[in-house]
Amino acid sequence: MTPDPGRVFAARKQPGQRYTRMAEIRKATAADVPVLLPLVEAYWRFEDLEGFEPDRVAPQLTRFLSEPRQGAGGIAFAAGVRLGYLLAVYVFSLEHLGITAEIDEFFVLPSQRGQGIGAVLLDMAEQEFRRVGCTNVSLQLSRHNDSARTFYYRHEYVERSGYELLEKTLHGG
Repeated sequence: MTPDPGRVFAARKQPGQRYTRMAEIRKATAADVPVLLPLVEAYWRFEDLEGFEPDRVAPQLTRFLSEPRQGAGGIAFAAGVRLGYLLAVYVFSLEHLGITAEIDEFFVLPSQRGQGIGAVLLDMAEQEFRRVGCTNVSLQLSRHNDSARTFYYRHEYVERSGYELLEKTLHGG
């Protein structure tokens, strides 16, 4: 998520990594919805999320990416192949004294993991969050996704002690 769409970044080398992958990381736009949909579907499958229907997801993704005040999105490519994406929403938080970012979806294809693509996507997202004045960033993580947990710990994310996520689906809204 860079102000310079189409800019190429070298993925950072992580400890124990054999090589660094070159990737194009750019801000996602509504025009990217057809490219993002297969990645979103792969993410929902990976996380066992139900209800992926392209005809329902595409309009919402288009709506989100058409309104920069709602949040930000980034997409990663290498040699024209889509590798992953990150979507984050902006929320006002009195507790955090301003706008916060919540990473809603973050996915790198399993075959592309360990090459630094996720690290670059996350770094670019955090740069964008700072640019728009976010005071905090949070995310939800599956209790069973230990590899993602290790990734986030490596990037200085911590559990919020004493809190858990509760939710309620609103019907007819």
